[in-house]
Amino acid sequence: MARYDRSITVFSPDGNAAVGVRGTDIVVLGVEKKSAVKLQDSRSVRKIVNLDGHIALAYAGLKADARVLINKARIECQSHKLTVEDPVTVEYITRYIAGLQQKYTQSGGVRLFGLSTVIVGFDPYTNVPSLYQTDPSGTFSARKANAIGRNSNSMREFLEKNYKETSGQETIKLTIRALLEEGLRQLEEAEIDTIVAEIEAEKAAAEAAKKGPAQE
Repeated sequence: MARYDRSITVFSPDGNAAVGVRGTDIVVLGVEKKSAVKLQDSRSVRKIVNLDGHIALAYAGLKADARVLINKARIECQSHKLTVEDPVTVEYITRYIAGLQQKYTQSGGVRLFGLSTVIVGFDPYTNVPSLYQTDPSGTFSARKANAIGRNSNSMREFLEKNYKETSGQETIKLTIRALLEEGLRQLEEAEIDTIVAEIEAEKAAAEAAKKGPAQE
């Protein structure tokens, strides 16, 4: 993790994976599903949330930071609707979220929001699907498809090679394939112990080889 400590606007990209893909008439969000603790209510652990009736957000990063950012974004959506009497566009709320993230890069006594987001939805005026991404520095951009979180680079490479402007089920399939391509798997404790034992045995064998045969 040390290589991510050199800049205040860079956080480790090791959060749960999330993928967004925009089609011609659909936009899809997919996230890595982690097994919940047995006594935990799975409904309380969500990586995809609604900001408004036509906008959803997926995030990778710190859950507590995400909760604060999501609540602020939801309030802005409702405030805009009450003031202007129209729902926000996806670009508007993306700019708002990115503005909050950027503000925290230059404010004293606070730290950055430690998360990246993928924001999707349909423009309320044109009904066209949109997909945006923001990062902890406050940078945002419109995308056709994107991945954030653990192994996001390999997922983005897969999307770059396979993305086509499709509709319906094909867009959903591409999203799922991107998540499967990433190949996440948590090692069990026994597997880790076995691998550590193998490494230790290899080290011991290497040390013995350096010392040479025992002298009589």
